[in-house]
Amino acid sequence: MFNNLTEALSFIDEQSIEQVDLKFCDLWGRWHHVTVSVTGFDQELMEQGIGFDASSVGFKSISSGDMVMVPDLATGFVDPFWDLPTLSFICTILEADTRRLFPYDPRSIARRAEDFMRSEDIADTALWGPEFEFYVFNGISYENGMNVAAYRVESDEGDWSNKVLGSGYAMPVHGGYHAIPPRDHLHNLRSRICARLDEAGFPVKYHHHEVGGPGQCEIETPLISGFRAADATMMAKYITRLTAQEEGLTATFMPKPLHGEAGSGLHFHQRLEKDGVNIFYDADGYGCISETARHFIGGLLHHGGAVLAFTNPSTNSYRRLIPGFEAPVSAIFSAGNRSAAVRIPRYANTPDSARIEFRPPDASCNPYLAITAQLMAGLDGIRRRLDPTELGFGPISEDIFSWPEEKRATIKSLPNSLGAAMDALENDHEFLLAGGVFNEDLITRWITAKRQEERSVCNRPHPFEIELYYDL
Repeated sequence: MFNNLTEALSFIDEQSIEQVDLKFCDLWGRWHHVTVSVTGFDQELMEQGIGFDASSVGFKSISSGDMVMVPDLATGFVDPFWDLPTLSFICTILEADTRRLFPYDPRSIARRAEDFMRSEDIADTALWGPEFEFYVFNGISYENGMNVAAYRVESDEGDWSNKVLGSGYAMPVHGGYHAIPPRDHLHNLRSRICARLDEAGFPVKYHHHEVGGPGQCEIETPLISGFRAADATMMAKYITRLTAQEEGLTATFMPKPLHGEAGSGLHFHQRLEKDGVNIFYDADGYGCISETARHFIGGLLHHGGAVLAFTNPSTNSYRRLIPGFEAPVSAIFSAGNRSAAVRIPRYANTPDSARIEFRPPDASCNPYLAITAQLMAGLDGIRRRLDPTELGFGPISEDIFSWPEEKRATIKSLPNSLGAAMDALENDHEFLLAGGVFNEDLITRWITAKRQEERSVCNRPHPFEIELYYDL
């Protein structure tokens, strides 16, 4: 939004801004913030930053926890949720003493990946188009203790709502795709979310009701350059949750909040450009994609297990990634096949539109790390000329779930659990270390934390186990 501090200060004066909010992303993908008065937003703040305790958000140990955040002026937007007029910025994280970029700052990691891409003279621009899928419920309750494990959601759109006196316009199970009002209760909410995203500098391509009957929605942006696509993901989650809260509703981006209904993904459309030319396009290629794009796909699928460690980093991710439905659980690519991990959209067949779509990711990820992992895998495929067909990844245009089990077994599967994804990352991460984008310590820290998450879930009795086994 702003090129320099002078522009920002002029805007603050013209718009009678009273507060400046500074947001930063922790390693696990959650925003934190601190707010300063406009009188404290000056050149000294831009040079010195605002200090914070990095040990409280998982970045450092208590003995060396001091760090600083510095606002990225280009990310400025008027925050619509505060009572006082507030200008908000996404921040870059620096070491407190040296003011050097903190190597574990997710935004800095994403920037290093782009710098590496350019240094290899492969491309100068990576474009990303995230699809945001999420559920909106009327309310949720949950409780976990020694003697209780339970959750409950309510939705006016839920099929179960027809059993009580109401509007009569509940949604059938799996019946929400592109539903129209009055069954679609959430059109106006999505429109308000999209308007606020646009005002914050992230235009929206479209929005609609998704397959999941009890309140599943989708918002899709056009292709966005670089790590700004990750900024857009953080912004979409922030604006969606708070806009829903204003309406007395609650929104969740978790991959599988409901048994027996569609899960929510975060599909990433993507392509590379060089000197303004889409290097993923070839009019004569399969699906109108180039050899470069095929090699990118080869890298993405060859390293697919390790990539999922960052794109699908929750135990709940693998409640969604189960065979059947449209879940992309196999390391294959195809034009138009939505069960493939990499889909080439059939309608994206021009120099301006040709791209690929990686379908496994979900929004439990840290989007900066998820985008970086995908890019580094694809770049490794280009550097090593990994052909996806020679590697056995397709193309496959058939519904593989209709195949006999023996035939399906010939296809490489993606991880089916968080632990399996961590195993894959542990055994295959050299491609992430290229150019100093990731480092061994960060990867070790990630694996350790995620294995602990999985143990925490696995060590607890599940409510359905009580139903299955109580009387044995």
